[in-house]
Amino acid sequence: MNWMGFLQQLGRALMLPTIALPLAAVLLFLGTWPWDLIHADSVGHVFTLGGQTIFTYLPYIFAVGVALGLTEAAAIAGMSALLGYFLYTELTEQMLGPGFQLGVVGGIIMGIITAFIHNRFKGIKFPEYIQFFGGPRSVPIVTGIAAIAFSYATGLVGNYVLKWLLHLGEVLLGMGGFGAFLYGVMSRLLVPTGLHHILNNVFMFQVGSYKSPSGLIVQGDLTRFFEGDPTAGMYMAGLYPIMLFALPAIAFAIIGESREDLKAKIKATFLTAALASFLTGVTEPIEFAFLFVAPYLFVVHAILSGLSMWIATALDIHHGYSYSAGAIDYLLNFHLSKNALLLIPIGLIYGAIYYNLFRWSIRKFRIPTPGREEGSSLEEWADDIPSRAPLIVQALGGKENISKIDACITRLRLTLTNIRLLDVNALRNLGAVGVIRLGGGNVQVVFGTYSELIKEEISKVLRKDMRLVSFHSPVQGRMIPLTDVPDRIFAGGMVGGGVAFMPERGELLSPVDGKIIHVYPSHHALGIETPEGVEVLLHIGINTSDLPGDWFEAQVNAGDAVETGQLLIKFQLDQIKKHCTSIATPMVITNSKIVKSWSFAPYKAVKKGQKSVMSVVLQNRE
Repeated sequence: MNWMGFLQQLGRALMLPTIALPLAAVLLFLGTWPWDLIHADSVGHVFTLGGQTIFTYLPYIFAVGVALGLTEAAAIAGMSALLGYFLYTELTEQMLGPGFQLGVVGGIIMGIITAFIHNRFKGIKFPEYIQFFGGPRSVPIVTGIAAIAFSYATGLVGNYVLKWLLHLGEVLLGMGGFGAFLYGVMSRLLVPTGLHHILNNVFMFQVGSYKSPSGLIVQGDLTRFFEGDPTAGMYMAGLYPIMLFALPAIAFAIIGESREDLKAKIKATFLTAALASFLTGVTEPIEFAFLFVAPYLFVVHAILSGLSMWIATALDIHHGYSYSAGAIDYLLNFHLSKNALLLIPIGLIYGAIYYNLFRWSIRKFRIPTPGREEGSSLEEWADDIPSRAPLIVQALGGKENISKIDACITRLRLTLTNIRLLDVNALRNLGAVGVIRLGGGNVQVVFGTYSELIKEEISKVLRKDMRLVSFHSPVQGRMIPLTDVPDRIFAGGMVGGGVAFMPERGELLSPVDGKIIHVYPSHHALGIETPEGVEVLLHIGINTSDLPGDWFEAQVNAGDAVETGQLLIKFQLDQIKKHCTSIATPMVITNSKIVKSWSFAPYKAVKKGQKSVMSVVLQNRE
């Protein structure tokens, strides 16, 4: 079993049930309003009861959510998980009494068991006379049996497990500030892998136990906080200075150190990222901006995050959140907090430290953060994601290379058949902040908060039976719109549609697989026909047909079969620059009538042979 791949999927699945927590926080907040002033006490009671009900049934929500998250939202898996957890809780209570609870952990385990059963039995076939119970309809039956077995196993070891969990909680809570420091450091260090959700789940829903005034026993820092435990919130309070002040300060530092010609674009991007961190606690767009180019800074960031949690614990600050430590949760849950105003001066100090530390580090160590060396920004074409999805698919190695695809708030989570087909440069050019290889073909591509939308558009591409032709960059240089070519024939599309390049080296490569159909006598241009019938013209420079032939050295002849990336022509770039109108090199499809739709990557610097600079979907054959 590929454990890293499984943990990656589990981390994403755990995000699904947490969507219910902000609703619980809002209901509990509304329940604290002075409804008695308008003689509407019952309204406040309803809100409070509603919020408490969500926490009461949180294990059920996690059982269903995890099952759905691990089975691509299969409805039968969600229903089976709910059935299984009902069976488990009732049978376990009969054996061990109502005092025993695995809580959210039990729900997660039941969700995992159900997902495994679904993926294993959904295609099972029985003899025809009982096939009604085959396929997906077998999942509830097998899950019910598994729930009984799980309950029996819990009955054998349950009391020992409960004692161990309570002891673990006491040990971690007994470590006080140092325990909070260790948790803060580990949580941030796990962010690149996406596994921090699993660690967070242990602390939020398992560490510590509290008996509420109503007699309900709850576990976990988050659950205890919302039930009114005055000791809860120590694993959440210290994150507020980081989300509200420190990470936005990094965004301002990146803006401040960006080049003047790129500052406007960088400012628009990172002011948005800073606002997202401040309001909602979504931090990956900022953290991934420096994680890959300066991992040592990320380690420093993790340690400072842990210190913030230690400081909050030392100052007896207790605050919590339903989703993340943003301003919305800070204000929404302030009525349950203790000494939470101290988080503001702590945050201001942290913001000043982070801003000066990052500006100094970026300048001192010449860290290539966004805006210091030209890269692409997804915001430039966010409205055009549907037409760009085919390019991302090709950068991932093509439709056949994508075994699984999922997404969380800030990243695509993929399992690829052949990791070597992944083109990191192309993905970065298409807006990816970073690419994380987890082994076993598991990859995460960080696109920021557009990831869910990108995943949906990629899924549409994978489902469609389309004739797609993808083009690699034929040169090392910069891609420009065809309309920018200083020649009205090419710029006007009279030859065909496509793009152009400003080469930096004297090498022309094949952008596609195909056959050479023509090499011009002066060797300054040639034509290629792909297996799909697309005719591609590559033309080095403008007004170059009369230049000396020895400045161009063709490496292929008409009739030759060529592969993508194969060298086609060597040329003397310096000489040609001096004697031609422009070095702009068009790549056009001369039979453009067969093209149904076009996709172009951002017009940026490109590597030689870089994938996915252009793709076309062809008309259906009649």
